[in-house]
Amino acid sequence: MKYGRVFNFSAGPATMPEPALERMRDELLNYKNTGMSVMEMSHRSKPYDAILSHAEGRVRELMKVPASHAILFLQGGATHQFAMAPYNFYTEGHPIDFIHTGAWTEKAIKEAKRIAKLNIVASSEDKNFTYIPDYANAKFNSDAAYLHICSNNTIFGTKYNKGFPNSGKVPMIADMSSEILSRPIDVSKFHLLYAGAQKNLGPSGVCLAIIHKDWAESAARKDIAEFWSYRAHIKEGSRLNTPAAFGIYACGLVLDWLHEMGGVEKMQKVNQEKAAILYNAIDGSGGYYACPVVKEWRSDMNVVWRVKNDEALEDKFVKEAQSKGLDGLKGHRSVGGIRASIYNAFPIDGVKALVDFMKDFQKKNG
Repeated sequence: MKYGRVFNFSAGPATMPEPALERMRDELLNYKNTGMSVMEMSHRSKPYDAILSHAEGRVRELMKVPASHAILFLQGGATHQFAMAPYNFYTEGHPIDFIHTGAWTEKAIKEAKRIAKLNIVASSEDKNFTYIPDYANAKFNSDAAYLHICSNNTIFGTKYNKGFPNSGKVPMIADMSSEILSRPIDVSKFHLLYAGAQKNLGPSGVCLAIIHKDWAESAARKDIAEFWSYRAHIKEGSRLNTPAAFGIYACGLVLDWLHEMGGVEKMQKVNQEKAAILYNAIDGSGGYYACPVVKEWRSDMNVVWRVKNDEALEDKFVKEAQSKGLDGLKGHRSVGGIRASIYNAFPIDGVKALVDFMKDFQKKNG
């Protein structure tokens, strides 16, 4: 790779497109002859108006966001959204439904429990979150404030591969942090979806939220602090407070790269190809490598596996891989094993290099 860079398999912050990084480098000191960096300019200046408008427009174009939905660039990441959503939309007598698929829904449930009554309508905890539970036959509550899901699970390597739940008239919220813009999504099916930027969108510090404007206006509580209010952020166009200006600018450059790559539909095909190369290597290893995830629910973004279920051998795998420029492969501390996060910007050459290393490692340590 150029510039002495490694192949970064980290779950986030993650690999960003080199063309976007190069643009940031070239424009860092003097953005478009303004005589200053984006980090220095007023977030209410005309140059920054254009930056923000451009980023919003790219999201709307690439995700085909309908006019009914507002696009917000917020702070606090997905973690803030875990609390912000119930604070806005929970009311007494209208519990929140959750489909529980791992650590990130667990965190969202923990935050909701502080103020809300809730129901776990489906869960895959019984098998350590190695599959997506049967949501087609789940008993949703018709009077629920909303249904909350996490569409792709970074730690456990699962993804909703068979469409999304039909929640009827109940609004649906999705945490899409680790798969946003990796495949086409019908945004109109969601009243709110959100994603931390540091995987597929840009640097950490920015959270994208796409929310149904009428719902935010009519259903959200009016007695909460303004900074917690979606309505207030919509009204102020993502500038209720000073935004993460440089981060939003960077997101715009990543979105430009995705546009030039052919958009979300093209990116889905690339992502499926990358994932297939890696899963085929795991499944074809004769059991030396083993992915615990049920095949039909495997993620294209986060591939997890064990090395003979041997922690010492896995530590050796991670250290030797790192010495060869394959970085960030250690599994999450809560589950162990190996994890390769291969988001949009991760190059296919990096996946092939990992597979070559895996074959060599097996031959030497079989």
